[in-house]
Amino acid sequence: MDNEKATPEPGQQLDINEIMAILPHRYPFLLIDRVVEVVRKERIVAIKNVTINEPFFQGHFPGYPVMPGVLVIEAMAQAGASLLLTEFPDRDDYLTFFTGIERAKFRRPVVPGDQVRIEIKVINWRSRAVRMEGVATVEGKVACESIVMCQIVPRKKKATASAAGAVSQE
Repeated sequence: MDNEKATPEPGQQLDINEIMAILPHRYPFLLIDRVVEVVRKERIVAIKNVTINEPFFQGHFPGYPVMPGVLVIEAMAQAGASLLLTEFPDRDDYLTFFTGIERAKFRRPVVPGDQVRIEIKVINWRSRAVRMEGVATVEGKVACESIVMCQIVPRKKKATASAAGAVSQE
């Protein structure tokens, strides 16, 4: 898949460059490293490689680094957004926003050196509102599970100065 706005084929893997062509997130907030499975409108499996170089480990917690649970859920949401936005050829015109989190459970800590496997399954997809079930595992053991809801919304166009000096919407 090149940098065009193609939709992944079932089973296709996405590397970090292809993920960055789909998601607007960037360091330090891009929280998935690879997509290993895609089934359009149904499911996606992503990988997050956790390293001690993550900026949040400086304060969470000194001497006992643990990935914040909210960031594990954010990684789930980013994996889900990767699935959703591939359905929009004009995806640069849209963003996905959390609208809810249900039944979040944290079963074990995620620490440096862990490889987190994030499995997202679409429960309900209505136009631009989506409900997904996510499970994050490390070495086959559940670290976190949650239902996340999001909405796909139009991105506001950036204002630019026109030749006359006025501000316009592109």
